[in-house]
Amino acid sequence: MKTNNIMERELRPQNGMGMLFLLLLAIVLCTAGFVFTCIRVSSGCFYFGGELALLVVLMATLAILGWIVCPILLAGLKIVRPNEARVLTLFGKYYGTIKQSGFFYVNPFCTTFNPNYTVAVAEANAKQEESLKRGSLTVTRVGTGKNISLKTQTLDNKRQKVNDVLGNPIIVGAVVIWRVVDATRAVFAVENYAEYLSIQADSTVRNIARLYPYDVFSEDGDLDGDGVPEKTLRGSAMEIADSMRVELQKRVASAGLEIEEVRITHLAYAEEIAAAMLQRQQAVAIIAARQKIVDGAVGMVKMALDKLGEEEVVVLDEERKAAMVSNLLVILCGNKDAQPILNSGSLY
Repeated sequence: MKTNNIMERELRPQNGMGMLFLLLLAIVLCTAGFVFTCIRVSSGCFYFGGELALLVVLMATLAILGWIVCPILLAGLKIVRPNEARVLTLFGKYYGTIKQSGFFYVNPFCTTFNPNYTVAVAEANAKQEESLKRGSLTVTRVGTGKNISLKTQTLDNKRQKVNDVLGNPIIVGAVVIWRVVDATRAVFAVENYAEYLSIQADSTVRNIARLYPYDVFSEDGDLDGDGVPEKTLRGSAMEIADSMRVELQKRVASAGLEIEEVRITHLAYAEEIAAAMLQRQQAVAIIAARQKIVDGAVGMVKMALDKLGEEEVVVLDEERKAAMVSNLLVILCGNKDAQPILNSGSLY
């Protein structure tokens, strides 16, 4: 896999405990040798010349070199936690990536490269300076170090105002579940992969949301007249969120990131049209309810007339049937309970 002409190389470094033991042993031996040299010099053997004096000088030189070299070699000890990776560079060139967890030893001149850590340190220093100017002291912690986290993470895409396909301003918010799958590409392909993901997520949510209406008020849900119900942000949130995930994955694949899921967490009309749209929704609901009531009332009236005619309970002419239909529809479709009026005279 190439990353800006850099081939990813997974390192298999040696165990760090063995090297730590050897380096500590070397420091102890250097200290013991230097102490032995000091004792011999104080005893006067150095002034008699000969092979013993040369040995004393050699031991002192080795002890001093050991004290200089061993601390430098200790810099090669690296710790990698589970679900983390460490990207190493050697004098500005890519050296390799450690993906397995444990305590390792690598070239002591290798440095760990993580642009997110550099940015986090700069932000923490800025906050620290600001707090000092205000006269307060705050302790700011920076992540887990220079390692690249491979854990699943959550990006909260803040609420933003978008115009839907009908031009209505809406407020939409989403969260992105993501993780780093290629640490090498994450640190070398983009300047800051976390910031890059945040910007791309904001753009993707905005561009996908503007392709759909917030809601469709027609009875069949067909907005463009092609006979297929239209997808809406309110009614097809899961499908649209999946479209956002696919689109966002295409944009951040080059950065070594994997988008596991996108969820719409907030969806509402903007404040300037929220009241009007609420009235519109209420009107549509009232009309739909009235239509159901009228359909049911007409069926009940028809059934009543048919029953009366079949069983010959009473014979009604067309004028009386019309009056009866009118009375029944008023009773069945009215908002209030009907008050019955008793007729003590004849029907006619």
